[in-house]
Amino acid sequence: MAATNILKIENLSFERNDALLFEPVSFELNSGEALHIEGANGAGKTTLFQLLIKLLEPCTGDVYFRGQHLSQCHFEYLSDILFIGHQSAVKAALTVEENLSWMSPDGTSTEKITAALQFVGLEHYASIPCYRLSAGQHRRVALARLMTTSATLWYLDEPFAALDKQGVGFIENCMQQHLDQGGCIVFSSHQDLVKIAARSYRLNPLREVV
Repeated sequence: MAATNILKIENLSFERNDALLFEPVSFELNSGEALHIEGANGAGKTTLFQLLIKLLEPCTGDVYFRGQHLSQCHFEYLSDILFIGHQSAVKAALTVEENLSWMSPDGTSTEKITAALQFVGLEHYASIPCYRLSAGQHRRVALARLMTTSATLWYLDEPFAALDKQGVGFIENCMQQHLDQGGCIVFSSHQDLVKIAARSYRLNPLREVV
């Protein structure tokens, strides 16, 4: 079966203090593909993700989703993406199960929540308030969303931050399963992945990175 073009980015750029942050970004992503956004700390990777999920507006450039300009399919695009940032966004007062239920689509079954927690190794922590968890366990709660979403396009900003080797393995398996099912992933990471075959895109800053 021929691959379907899911995402096309043309000359996307962003200014801060009247200066371009990085060289204009262009890439395409087809079904079943992953793209690794590389760059030094401060190069603008998180800013790029914020542009892609429409938290920021670009200075120049166009975004196409499934062959349509984003201006023609804005709702469809936002309904079919998942973003997990480098901050886990876990509510400390809620339990692990409550957090995942809150972060998952409406109508997600208890069985699906339980299966997701099992997948990331948190099944025995479901009723534990998140303020009692480690940073790595917080990260696993957030990343368990990968098992409850129906979104085609995943944007993952440093998904492996604070995870141990076992946690990294869990998430790599989840990412590969999504790709095998025809999904797409754009992610950033400072570590080499063992199981994911991904193309790389180097973000080139236009100012000194300190």
